[in-house]
Amino acid sequence: MSTSAEQIKISSKDRQILRKIATEIAEIAAMDAQKEKIALWTKLNNLEKVRPLVWINPMHGQVPWNEIGIEKELLCDTQFCRCLELELRKQIYQWHNFRCDMVIDSTFFCPLMIKVDSFGLEEQGNKIFNNNSSEVASHAYVRLINSEKDIEKIKTPQVYYDRIGTENNFNVLTDLFNGILNVVKRGQPGIWFAPWDLLTTWYGAQEILMDLAFRPELLKMAMERLVNAWSGILEQYQSQGLLALNNLNWCPGSGTGGPAYTNKLPQKDFDPSHIRTCDLWGSAAAQIFSSVSPEMHREFALEYEIPWLKKFGLTYYGCCEPLHLKVDILREIPNLRKISMSAWADIDKGATNIGTQFVFSWKPNPSFFAAEQWDEKEITDYLRKGISSIKKHNCPLEIILSDVSTIRYDPGRLNSWATIASEIAEEFQD
Repeated sequence: MSTSAEQIKISSKDRQILRKIATEIAEIAAMDAQKEKIALWTKLNNLEKVRPLVWINPMHGQVPWNEIGIEKELLCDTQFCRCLELELRKQIYQWHNFRCDMVIDSTFFCPLMIKVDSFGLEEQGNKIFNNNSSEVASHAYVRLINSEKDIEKIKTPQVYYDRIGTENNFNVLTDLFNGILNVVKRGQPGIWFAPWDLLTTWYGAQEILMDLAFRPELLKMAMERLVNAWSGILEQYQSQGLLALNNLNWCPGSGTGGPAYTNKLPQKDFDPSHIRTCDLWGSAAAQIFSSVSPEMHREFALEYEIPWLKKFGLTYYGCCEPLHLKVDILREIPNLRKISMSAWADIDKGATNIGTQFVFSWKPNPSFFAAEQWDEKEITDYLRKGISSIKKHNCPLEIILSDVSTIRYDPGRLNSWATIASEIAEEFQD
């Protein structure tokens, strides 16, 4: 989106291209299948009985769009229009090739133009990318926090809202998609709250784990200051009216799970002119704690995360960290609804501990996509075994494919996986 207060100009050529693509989106959104999928996600998120739901996370870094090559098909001329075109074409491509239980609606969100200052520290280090066009990279971080004086550099970022720029974008999009898509302004629909992830970029993975054992008080001081800074950001979002509902076709607000449809949010006394955190999904994760005991996880993560999570109506916990042995401490989180079970978790133990109380948000192993040969039988056996193990405990289940770093430039692998996973999920009708 534009960051300038100047009015954006769209050529007749680009306008024609975008309206044609938007019309295809609107036609897909009008299908009865969308209402059916929304009903299924709503039931799952309400902990009602429903078959396992399958979703492939289309966000940057989760699917290697660079290997699918949609950008080569873009026809618009300006950068603004090409960004819009890419967003729309990705939805259409996923619908036709690996939709699973995805939802497409006729709303096009115009995000509020919000700028957030720095925390006072900026990560330093090196990145090694998978390839020249990939968004996936390995990181080597330079340690920036060595003493209490370094912790004092962490500050609460200021949040700024560009009302004029937002209004300009909104007017352009409303005119562009008039009669086709419903353009709606949207504020911040969710905050990815993972302070340990951020702190690790200022420490380094090995260094932060060593300090858990040898300099725990320094880490606690850093975490307290960082969480206070995050809380300051959240307060600014709320006081400036910049929050947006996230109980819809949106996952970041509900953590790393699937679409967040639910009729449990917003609250009964909801005021659309003043959206509160209690009207939203919240989430938290501590991915660096994969090898940390439940006791240390509670002491160094949950003690700081629970005050944040208490602010929200429903919550999602976890990402890549295996949580099968930590369900008991996660029960301390109020309004917890979903727990991530990553590819590194023991899913049978996780399902035993979760039961019917939470949604089991399973992240199947994405490494199959990197194999030299695509083996449909191996994938079928893996998914059927996993789903069977989880469902024997009657867990509400969503299957979320993410962290696919490469498909070896074979988009058919995503199509194949989607077909296999969807067919197996249909076998487990509740």
